[in-house]
Amino acid sequence: MQTFVGMILGALLLVGGVYIYDSLQTSSVAGGQVAQANRTIVNWDVAKADWDKLTTRAHEGWVKISSK
Repeated sequence: MQTFVGMILGALLLVGGVYIYDSLQTSSVAGGQVAQANRTIVNWDVAKADWDKLTTRAHEGWVKISSK
């Protein structure tokens, strides 16, 4: 059980750390050469779209299973 909790906590710390690093590296006014030098690690728009798809499919699956 401790291993499972440790893996979940580690994943959350990893995602949180990368998000904080990306938010500090990017700027809404960065453009051109500066934007290339300060690229983010994760494309958060794509990650959000994938997460939305996953939650939608999980919800639809749950509705299908619970209606039986």
